[in-house]
Amino acid sequence: MKHILTLCIGLFMCAAVVAQSDEGKKTWKTLGKITFKKQYDEFMGFKVDVPVFSDEVKALDGKEVIVKGYIIPTEGYKSHKDFVFSAYPYNLCYFCGGAGPETVMEVTAVEGIKYTADPVTIKGILQLNSGDINQLIYSLTDAKLVKK
Repeated sequence: MKHILTLCIGLFMCAAVVAQSDEGKKTWKTLGKITFKKQYDEFMGFKVDVPVFSDEVKALDGKEVIVKGYIIPTEGYKSHKDFVFSAYPYNLCYFCGGAGPETVMEVTAVEGIKYTADPVTIKGILQLNSGDINQLIYSLTDAKLVKK
């Protein structure tokens, strides 16, 4: 009986980890539900692409979300409190021309998160940005690493 209880607890824990991983992947899928419109920017002096968020994306604004992805370091390969997070590995991310701006976000973590080339899962408060072209369209604040 003790072994069955231990097995059940273990299976429940595995299911919880898989559910978080699936949720992390699903978040990127939802964040991809945007379009863009051209809008004249006074400061830049020309038209820029401005995101138009779907109702599904707007519903996540200010909410805690779980996201699985890759750390794109901005200050070397160490622990980071501020970094870019990508749905895709470094060689396929937005900055290398392999994806769109909806696949990256700025992250501000509560504690430094150690760099790894492997995917990690984090959670934090999602903020949408359609007004400041000098910032990414998504940011995650109060981010924490979700333990595996």
